[in-house]
Amino acid sequence: MEIKFFKKSLPTIVLMLVFSVGGVYTFYKLLTPEKKLPVYNPVDVNPKLVDASLHHVRKNHKVGDFSLIDQNNDTITQEVYKNKIYVADFFFTRCGTICPIMTNNMAIIQKEFMNDTSVLLLSHSVTPEMDSVPILKEYAVNKGVDDAKWHIVTGEKKQIYNLARKSYFAVLDEGDGGAQDFIHTEQFVLIDKKKRIRGFYDGTDLKEIERIIADIYLLKKEE
Repeated sequence: MEIKFFKKSLPTIVLMLVFSVGGVYTFYKLLTPEKKLPVYNPVDVNPKLVDASLHHVRKNHKVGDFSLIDQNNDTITQEVYKNKIYVADFFFTRCGTICPIMTNNMAIIQKEFMNDTSVLLLSHSVTPEMDSVPILKEYAVNKGVDDAKWHIVTGEKKQIYNLARKSYFAVLDEGDGGAQDFIHTEQFVLIDKKKRIRGFYDGTDLKEIERIIADIYLLKKEE
């Protein structure tokens, strides 16, 4: 009798165990929601990084439209980055301090997402009057830049500096993009498919590069 009762009860016991495990998992997921990256608007950023005209903006900040020229003399606009996750930075080819480190670290990100067409890179020259297309091309070749993945751009100085200050919030110092204006920053900025800022990182720090790679994977899950 006991053996027959056990055989009849076994499916019920198994079913109860399955539901119990499922319940515990569901409860765990409710208590530990998946990590989600913040969306940065001007009010969320250090005021020193934000142009005074934007200090009051609390929502809907997006990277502004742009038209620049890359290492292949191609015109690069926001349309190239439409529905893409990308990392932006600001550098110059003659820089002998932080820029080589930043470029090498950007190359690590390039390698990680080489076969992922949803992730791109964008480096802006802050000395566009010196960084002509041939100079950018030589720099790109020497640094192992993949033309389909990573655009290194030059163009009108005022436009580039305006992007740095009013779109990416990448620099602390104020300026007008004039002849005497110069910016120098180690900042990497992570942008999502909706042109929103999702993270700021020290482009000279390998631990920060690991963090940005992890955050890109988070964005891919989100979007």
